[in-house]
Amino acid sequence: MTYDPHCIRLVASDMDGTMLDPEGELPQETFEIIDGLREAGIRFVAASGRRFDTLQGQFAPVVDRIDFVAANGAQVVVDGRLIDREVFSHAAVRRLARAVSMFDTLHLALFDDRRSYLMDDESAFEREVDKNLPLPVQMHDVPSPEVNIIKASVYCDEGVMDMAYALTRELGDDFVFAPSGNKWIDVMQRGVNKATGIEQVMAAHEIDAVEVMAFGDSMNDYEILRMVGVSVAMENGRSAIKQIADRVIGPNSQHSVQAELKALLASLGR
Repeated sequence: MTYDPHCIRLVASDMDGTMLDPEGELPQETFEIIDGLREAGIRFVAASGRRFDTLQGQFAPVVDRIDFVAANGAQVVVDGRLIDREVFSHAAVRRLARAVSMFDTLHLALFDDRRSYLMDDESAFEREVDKNLPLPVQMHDVPSPEVNIIKASVYCDEGVMDMAYALTRELGDDFVFAPSGNKWIDVMQRGVNKATGIEQVMAAHEIDAVEVMAFGDSMNDYEILRMVGVSVAMENGRSAIKQIADRVIGPNSQHSVQAELKALLASLGR
């Protein structure tokens, strides 16, 4: 262990590819570990591209004892209270839809608190564990301004890295495009990401960045891993994430985050 475990006051973890197993399930021991962290004076925050409603279900046994940074920072819940919700502007959503429509290999999905709005036939989208498209509604145009869009993702038939670059050239002033999974790109409002959400959690608990340990595997974890005192990447993570992290641990298939947190608790005599 290359850090002082007594300095850690907050643990933040991504979900898919990190804390969840390859089937998208949360190992049962996770809840005991979270309770152990809490007893040791360490907060836990789930930081994910998934929406808050999905995370609530996954963490049901401890939902009242942890914090959440959901939808890539668009939803922040601290001590059971929603303290921030970042909504896409309608004009920006329309610009995004126009840019995506330039490429016949791209397909846009928009999300509010409950539904998925698909700007193409549902058969054009391949579901992945963190892209389950709940309550899908096929649309011929973007939803009305009355619909609060909190998340957007683009499905790529091919060339996810090329398409992320192309979209950045088109709309880099509005959005950050982060490859996520095998064929998806997460679309994040510029200035809204997991790190900005974690900063709000830190402020609520008066915790400094050097007192935070974070785990991640994908490009939407980049900002948070660059910000915290102890950054940990997964062996199955993207190359850039492993390059910037302080440490690289085993893959999610081996429940490596859980093993690392158990080692942290053991070093604290728990």
